[in-house]
Amino acid sequence: MLRCAITDGAASGFVNATQMDRLQIQVRRWTADGIEFIQLREKTLDPGALFLLAEIASQTLRETQSSAKLLINTRADVAVAARAHGVHLTSHPDELRPQQVRELFTHAGLPAPIVNISCHSPTDIARARHNAADLILFGPVFEKRVKGELVTAGAGLEALALACTIAQQVPVLALGGITPANADQCLQAGAAGIAG
Repeated sequence: MLRCAITDGAASGFVNATQMDRLQIQVRRWTADGIEFIQLREKTLDPGALFLLAEIASQTLRETQSSAKLLINTRADVAVAARAHGVHLTSHPDELRPQQVRELFTHAGLPAPIVNISCHSPTDIARARHNAADLILFGPVFEKRVKGELVTAGAGLEALALACTIAQQVPVLALGGITPANADQCLQAGAAGIAG
């Protein structure tokens, strides 16, 4: 089972020592747990601050001698500058395509990147497969509640199974409301792993 750990987006403003320490602790814990992919998802940070966190995550991966791959959320330029292993893209039609990200890495003299794409519909999944994504994150599979209030409805296990069928050879990771109690259901629906 593949697993992708995604940072919570809590970093904001200028990156300070507390945020750096927190990221190092997270990365160390995830690598100790054998996580395969770490997605740095800090949407509110400017590119310089994101780059700093990416460097810290990369350094921590080297120190732990982990085989986990660092993916930067939507910022291929930061991923290249930080020598990350890849990029996470959205399924928006105006987003960079995997081939464009691969060309950026090639021009920078870096190994071919891992490109994952978040998808929420059959159309998104077909586009991601057509554009040769390495991984597809499909979700939300299960509903999300905060303080008892429904925040996001889940697509369900049948939608996940359909996503896996459409994706064909591209591994699909289930995202959204995944817990130890329901992870096996996602795998039985055809997912190659989970993300969260």
